[in-house]
Amino acid sequence: MDNLLNKIDSPKDLQNLSVSELCELCTEIREKLITTISNNGGHLASNLGVVELTVALDRVFNSDKDKIVWDVGHQSYTHKILTGRRDAISTIRTQGGLSGYPNRLESQYDAFNAGHSSTSISAALGIANAKVLTNEPGHVLAVIGDGALTGGLAYEGLNNAGRFKKNFIVILNDNNMSISRNVGSIARYLAHIRTKPGYFRVKGNVETVLDHVPLVGEPIHRMLSKSKTALKQVLYNSTLFEDMGFYYYGPFDGHNLEQLIDVLENAKNINHPVLLHVLTCKGKGYPFAEQNPGAFHGVSSFDIKTGKASSSGESFSSVFGSNICTLAARDNRICAITAAMQTGTGLSNFAKQFSDRFFDTGIAEEHAITFAGGLAAGGMLPVCAIYSTFLQRGYDQIIHDAAIQRVKVTFAIDRAGVVGEDGETHQGIFDVPFLNTIPNITVYSPTYYDELYSDFNEAIYHCNGVSAVRYPRGKQLFKPFDFESKCKAYDTYGENSAEIVIATYGRLFSFACKAISMLKEKGIPVRIVKLNRIKPIDLDAVDAVLKAKMIFFFEEGIQQGGVGEHFDYLLTQSGFSNKFYLRGITDFVPHATMMQSLEALELDDKGMVNMIMTECKK
Repeated sequence: MDNLLNKIDSPKDLQNLSVSELCELCTEIREKLITTISNNGGHLASNLGVVELTVALDRVFNSDKDKIVWDVGHQSYTHKILTGRRDAISTIRTQGGLSGYPNRLESQYDAFNAGHSSTSISAALGIANAKVLTNEPGHVLAVIGDGALTGGLAYEGLNNAGRFKKNFIVILNDNNMSISRNVGSIARYLAHIRTKPGYFRVKGNVETVLDHVPLVGEPIHRMLSKSKTALKQVLYNSTLFEDMGFYYYGPFDGHNLEQLIDVLENAKNINHPVLLHVLTCKGKGYPFAEQNPGAFHGVSSFDIKTGKASSSGESFSSVFGSNICTLAARDNRICAITAAMQTGTGLSNFAKQFSDRFFDTGIAEEHAITFAGGLAAGGMLPVCAIYSTFLQRGYDQIIHDAAIQRVKVTFAIDRAGVVGEDGETHQGIFDVPFLNTIPNITVYSPTYYDELYSDFNEAIYHCNGVSAVRYPRGKQLFKPFDFESKCKAYDTYGENSAEIVIATYGRLFSFACKAISMLKEKGIPVRIVKLNRIKPIDLDAVDAVLKAKMIFFFEEGIQQGGVGEHFDYLLTQSGFSNKFYLRGITDFVPHATMMQSLEALELDDKGMVNMIMTECKK
């Protein structure tokens, strides 16, 4: 058979294929996905699991009028392939290439940008209402995973959508996984539904009979309506989704393409909110991913034959995991909390060693933070490990349920700073500005693994109230042989008498060390002030640079409200009147490697050197 995928330039081309040809197409798509992600890295298991579902959606619905909103969006690769981006898929997650998530600027077929979970229902409902208000034709669908249903926003959307007066379709893609294994009551509830498929066939038969009972006059109508309701309650319990106003259908086999097409065709003709429950296998078609879907959720490049990643080893996340186990072994008050990121945050060993003190809340960052506040109020020492990009979802809870409570909660902020290929929705560049606004929070930003341990020890035992330790994705970078941290609020390095100063924190210190070495070769002596505690800034660090003629502050985070602006303020308050230069991030950062991003932002060693050289020549 000829390669079918090469004939698909838009969703309309799917109309010309038979069901058997569509099944063959699914095989070709899986091969394309495995090859592409093995080279580029990305989200493998989640994409392999929705191939048939995506083909069915793009076959049944009109791409010119209908809108599909993907939740999180890390399962949208097949959709990208089918919507005119087949040849460009090889560039996914690379600088200047396709985004790893839906992006409205990338394609007309991407209805709404995604990256964080539990947003699709609310966004899709907004689009559906906009269609009504503008008299625009077309269906609107939200695709959401069972893992995303642990997020409260999903229920806010469902609650509101159940009152919609027209067709509105929610696809529940149930693979019994988020990133790690699903936890909590919702997971158990869906498991119950999955195991009772016959139950819903009975339900459908009952309703068919009841709906055809003849009505004779209003009194009989009322009586039969009550009887119908009562009989339904006797024969089966309604689902949560029906209680919220949806017609529920399922569960269906998410890999039975013919059935999916039939179900979707029927669903779009129902003038009422509909929820279709679809069962899929995360990682389907690639044995390594099927056997270990969590490990193949988000992967770096890997060998297809062995399934082994090209790079591994020690990282900030793994060192944090080891450190927190060491601390927990000494103190039974220490608890660890994560929001569906057990593996990603390095807490797998903690979960095994201290299972009674490990809590996975599922994809529910707001709950995780308030839960941590409750643990702290009860006398425990909770450490809440959340990626920087997801911590911003719990801003209110940090204020209301942690800081105002004046409890001892420690945040382990993973993936702080530029994260690379996942792009603008996942960059950890906002945590510093929003934490800076909250009174009485202490924030540390280590550069190296040994500092990570000392900072956590300091945060847990020597800080009053809420504290945070933020650290980047991946490994520690260049460390000068003659540098040793004093484990204080700040360190200095370089030419002690130099009148030019670089001030920075976190990972950028490594680049600053390379920069001053390059500047020294050009006859420009420079010293570095390395802030270890970035909130509050130690006033001695400010005093240490008051006599400098030029201060250059480099920040791997949003400039507005960041450490640099606060440092500048403290300098001014202390009487500094010489030149201060600040370079941070002022816009969303697109996908690229970490090094490519820092180079583009001119926050690498070369960017630092160029800025200092330019200003010195003026």
